[in-house]
Amino acid sequence: MTTMSTVRKFLEKCNIDAETRFDEPLAPHTSFKIGGPADAFVLPRSEEALATLLKAASQEGIAAQVIGGGANLLIADGGVRGIVLCTALMQDLREESAFGAAAALDAESSAREGSGLYAAAGVSVTRLVGFARDRSLAGLEFAAGLPGSVGGAVYMNARCYEREFADLLVAVRYLDTTYDAATVGIDRQAWAYKQTPFMPGASLAGSIVLGASFALSPGNREALSARMRQLEEDRRQKGHFDYPSAGSLFKNNRAFGRPSGKILDELGFKGRRVGDAMVSPKHANIFVNAGRASARDMMTLIQEAQEAVRKAYGFELEPEVVTLGEF
Repeated sequence: MTTMSTVRKFLEKCNIDAETRFDEPLAPHTSFKIGGPADAFVLPRSEEALATLLKAASQEGIAAQVIGGGANLLIADGGVRGIVLCTALMQDLREESAFGAAAALDAESSAREGSGLYAAAGVSVTRLVGFARDRSLAGLEFAAGLPGSVGGAVYMNARCYEREFADLLVAVRYLDTTYDAATVGIDRQAWAYKQTPFMPGASLAGSIVLGASFALSPGNREALSARMRQLEEDRRQKGHFDYPSAGSLFKNNRAFGRPSGKILDELGFKGRRVGDAMVSPKHANIFVNAGRASARDMMTLIQEAQEAVRKAYGFELEPEVVTLGEF
């Protein structure tokens, strides 16, 4: 088992461009505001630093995990042993030719001509959307108000208001399982509702998203701003901003005939609590930290919801939230 002293000695001999903190509380680094400390919390300032540290940790048998903005992350109360690397300092954000990004991959580019952006994994979705709006580039406004970072949004294929990140992606830059950087074009057959090639069991499982290229279209800045305000207000009305949360807790499954939130509402889950873990009184698929919720409380509430739906309808609700640490 990796110990704190082992991790400290390992990092002290590593010469990489990164910010390092020991015994770092992880709750502030998640949208749930739940979770214990990491033995070491490391923020690399470049792709090279991230790759170097991951490769060295692998060779030394040191456990290492990568997180982004923490928007879909539930961390165990006991924290995480080993190293938690965070992409928050990887902030490259720039305009680029969407046509060029596609052509460089020999991908179909006829539908990708025009303006585009490249965003590193650590760029917040809020910053990405604002950057596009300020340049009168349309397409990303559906993500206004989404928490988290580009890396996580790409990994999860974040979706809302009938749009998803894959609708706009041209290419994704990533570290493969040998910690070499590579770029992959977007095969839409591999990207579906909350499904990407980077998830467990898929073709690029175990790889780490470094950044992504987006194809956007010309838009009117005032109209884009108005649409963003409209969607943010809709989120506010649904309770997304009332308490720390991970947004929608369960994926929607069309085979169920109605959204997961509707199913849980039918079963009386609005306002249900386990300690300070609570189902939002406004939306039954938003689970929130109503005060000092523990990861154990939240996991218990999640399991209660799954069991109730299983018993009532035979459906298996699938969480969007990823867990980290021992539960």
